[in-house]
Amino acid sequence: MRMNSLPEDMENTLTGSQSSHASVRDVHSINPTQLMARIESYEGREKKGISDVRRTFCLFVTFDLLFVTLLWIIELNVNGGIENTLEKEVVQYDYYSSYFDIFLLAVFRFKVLILAYAVCRLRHWWAIALTTAVTSAFLLAKVILSKLFSQGAFGYVLPIISFILAWIETWFLDFKVLPQEAEEENRLLIVQDASERAALIPGGLSDGQFYSPPESEAGSENEAEEKQDSEKPLLEL
Repeated sequence: MRMNSLPEDMENTLTGSQSSHASVRDVHSINPTQLMARIESYEGREKKGISDVRRTFCLFVTFDLLFVTLLWIIELNVNGGIENTLEKEVVQYDYYSSYFDIFLLAVFRFKVLILAYAVCRLRHWWAIALTTAVTSAFLLAKVILSKLFSQGAFGYVLPIISFILAWIETWFLDFKVLPQEAEEENRLLIVQDASERAALIPGGLSDGQFYSPPESEAGSENEAEEKQDSEKPLLEL
């Protein structure tokens, strides 16, 4: 039993040494030039201050404000001219019939989201959750309590558009912006870790240092000794 266990131990030792040599070769095989290029690309993105997907989100928030503003201006022109309707909706504001508060709601979303995700570069969903919750609650209350539906098509269009845009912003941030930025940050950490491990390996290492000569054939050593013994008498003569 003991004799049988010795070959198994030797095989395990050889296997472990081969795997360690392979791992060293794998780390050393990483191209430092490629690693530095990747690190510089990621650092260049960080120096921009804002990622491409976050910039797209900020553009969509700006589009939200401009689109609601455009619809509100069209509504002012349709209902008797901008000056008269503007005085009626702003100066003589009435919660039950005015669209001015929907425009202010778009301004509120724009200011909070741009401040949080463009200026402060926030990486959390609490700001978008706040704006979406306020928008949804206000629009639901206004639709239920006001008389917008009796004022034509804009009584339907403005609340529905504002509601949809707010929830699209929430979806885009939660499923696109934050996960993609987290993935890019993880990639940067992996590349930096790989470059640090590659730097620990001396530059002179090569596959030749891990080369092991082939095993000699069985009985070759005995044959060499017998040949030397047969040559000794000839040398003495």
